[in-house]
Amino acid sequence: MHLSPAHGTQQPTDENAENDENDEKEGNDDGDDAARLAAAVEILALLADRTRLALLRRLSAGEADVTTLTEACGASRTSVSQHLARLRLAGLVTTRKEGRRAVYALHHGHLRRLVDEALNAADHRIRHLPPHD
Repeated sequence: MHLSPAHGTQQPTDENAENDENDEKEGNDDGDDAARLAAAVEILALLADRTRLALLRRLSAGEADVTTLTEACGASRTSVSQHLARLRLAGLVTTRKEGRRAVYALHHGHLRRLVDEALNAADHRIRHLPPHD
């Protein structure tokens, strides 16, 4: 299904009508759906970097400061700080001061579960495990 008008108009199908009915029942409209998709794309794009994914995986285990995160992901301190700044600006991590240290944490459990699922999918690919639900 192409959403771009450059690909012509889409013919309605029974499946599309059913999806529209479900969207109406759930209170979704095209604007909400577009915003949700855009936000999801932004989140997934941030996860598509090895250092950021390693940082988020470590933060899934609990709060950590920059030194701990640097050790956990194997990147330079400067790189870790820059990646944390991007994650913080995107609202994926929070920070609080503890003395002179900045302590980072995941913003919410959804992100932890998303990172876990991405790594589980990677395990299946690498180990050639059978798919399951």
